[in-house]
Amino acid sequence: MAEIATIARPYAEALFKATSSDLDGTAVWLDELAAIAANPQLLQFADNPKVEVGQVFDVIAGVAKSALPDAAKNFLRMAIENGRLNALPEIATQFRTLKNARSGSSDATVFSAFEMDAAALANVLSALEKRFGRKLNLTVALQPELIGGIRVVVGDEVLDTSIKARLEHMKLALTA
Repeated sequence: MAEIATIARPYAEALFKATSSDLDGTAVWLDELAAIAANPQLLQFADNPKVEVGQVFDVIAGVAKSALPDAAKNFLRMAIENGRLNALPEIATQFRTLKNARSGSSDATVFSAFEMDAAALANVLSALEKRFGRKLNLTVALQPELIGGIRVVVGDEVLDTSIKARLEHMKLALTA
């Protein structure tokens, strides 16, 4: 069977071309659909041969927090009919990559041991944009096991200034 990324690529590219006038709006509803489609119980329900396409569509549309625009409904119906519901999270990821490439930015996740206030986050964003040399779209996730500091993931690059990482480096140095 083909890799999910290979399956998702043409869908993400077609959606990107079709919705190029409202990429931000599309990213919002696509991320929501991807989060819903990642649910294993929903995938099991959708894979049941006794369940019709309309039933799966109604369940997903009912779970969506916001009203889906026509483009979202059409895309969702097409994905369900073609058996690509399990590819929606990867489609969303590839769509965001295309969107970021057009705007010259990247998605970045900041893992922090503690909540960060707006001022601290603005300082971190400024420093990270200088460090990586591009505009970043930050999301913050709590990871108490870091003990302190932050860990930043931008694409395949990782910047780890956490206490946990420093302790690991010290451990390696002491045991070497």
